[in-house]
Amino acid sequence: MKKNIFTILLSVLLSGLVAYGVGKSTVSNADPAQAADPAIQGSQYRTVNLSLDDYPDFTYAAESAVDAVVFVKVTIKAQTQQYLGDEFFRFFFGDQYQPQQRERQSSGSGVIIRPDGYIVTNNHVVESASKVEVTLNNNKTYEATVIGTDPATDVALIKIDAQGLPALEFADSDQLRLGEWVLAIGSPLGEELRSTITAGIVSAKGRSMPNYDGKFKIESFIQTDAAVNPGNSGGALVNKAGKLVGINTAIISTNMSQSFMGYSFAVPSNIVSKIVSDLIDFGSVKRVKLDITISPITDEIAKELKLSSQLGVYVNEVTKGGTADKAGIKKGDVIVSLGGSDTPSVASLQEKVNSFHPGDTAKAVVIRDGKRQEVDILFQEQAERNGEVAEDGSVAFYGASLATPSAEKLARLGLKSGVEIVSVGSGKMQDAGAQEGFIIQYVNDQPVSKPQDVIDLAKKSKRAIFIEGVTAGGRSGYFGFGKE
Repeated sequence: MKKNIFTILLSVLLSGLVAYGVGKSTVSNADPAQAADPAIQGSQYRTVNLSLDDYPDFTYAAESAVDAVVFVKVTIKAQTQQYLGDEFFRFFFGDQYQPQQRERQSSGSGVIIRPDGYIVTNNHVVESASKVEVTLNNNKTYEATVIGTDPATDVALIKIDAQGLPALEFADSDQLRLGEWVLAIGSPLGEELRSTITAGIVSAKGRSMPNYDGKFKIESFIQTDAAVNPGNSGGALVNKAGKLVGINTAIISTNMSQSFMGYSFAVPSNIVSKIVSDLIDFGSVKRVKLDITISPITDEIAKELKLSSQLGVYVNEVTKGGTADKAGIKKGDVIVSLGGSDTPSVASLQEKVNSFHPGDTAKAVVIRDGKRQEVDILFQEQAERNGEVAEDGSVAFYGASLATPSAEKLARLGLKSGVEIVSVGSGKMQDAGAQEGFIIQYVNDQPVSKPQDVIDLAKKSKRAIFIEGVTAGGRSGYFGFGKE
């Protein structure tokens, strides 16, 4: 009997020890707050491993990148018309107006990319600016100079007179993966929220957006769900290593406040890097073209060509004598790769082409008659094809592209008509000092109101072409060059 009692007591004791061991093991892996709560002690619940290896830790990226992101304040001088006189004056003399200049201010963000003061931002942040001020994260403020802009990619480069600044290193945006964590850093909604950091994932790559203004754009955006609002434009998109993978540029919003609706867009760092290096080295963007007309692969095209997928870009037309024509690319080809990178969409092909300089070579992979073929491409400096009309409607003029400016832009500058330089390119216009956004009013003392006027007057000139007009900032300007 005593033996049986001893056996029972021993069994109860061992069971208690086992239960204690299990309970200790469970609690040791749990949230400390849960373990201290007597209401849940001893209960069975799942535990989650929140070690830094398995859970995203943004502290290094945030702390190493935030000092390289700046607040950009912009002053824009706009021309308005002030009415003069009363009804009596008007009866005798008609409507009389006097030009009046007013200032307005806007803001955005920027990213320091070199310790000697070079800063990347968006073109739309500094466009038409008469004054640009930059405030660092340490509250020091500098006046900045606009080095160059590229409306096609919405990238601009500005510079402040400073040394030893914290700068962000460019990452290879081609290596970004869907679902990868990224941080957006900038100044949403003004100076009060400077150096704000938000986190999200890469939702998509190679995104394009509707081109409402009809101008030529190169778009292959990184789409993220990191919260971005007005004021974030020009700010940094960084990876977990704290390296720059993009410049935050746009949001699509359906509410009246134009605030964040769940996704935002950034220009990939590989595009930004190429643009700013051109602006630093040459003062303008050295852009190459394939000289083809392209479109996405539709169901009909895929069936007609018996393609296994719709990944690639269909070649609708090939310009005779152009880059693609010389390389052997033909109408009806499907370009699936360029320079070692897949080109599943029009945006991805545009992005890749934009990464090359004149003189660069690359291999392209095309599908022709159901077979994959490699072609060698030599990217050449674009010829001065005066009068040639591009896909976006702009007209070529000595390396630059001309277009009729919007009514809003003319009104802002107090002008009735003119011709806008939408892209400087490379050629005599660039060499003469032409600037993007410049409104041409006169060519050889003759007024112009459309691109063809400029072409016609230039043809009539025997030796020199003299151009007068207004800069994007509202200042009078002029330049000239010889035809020979």
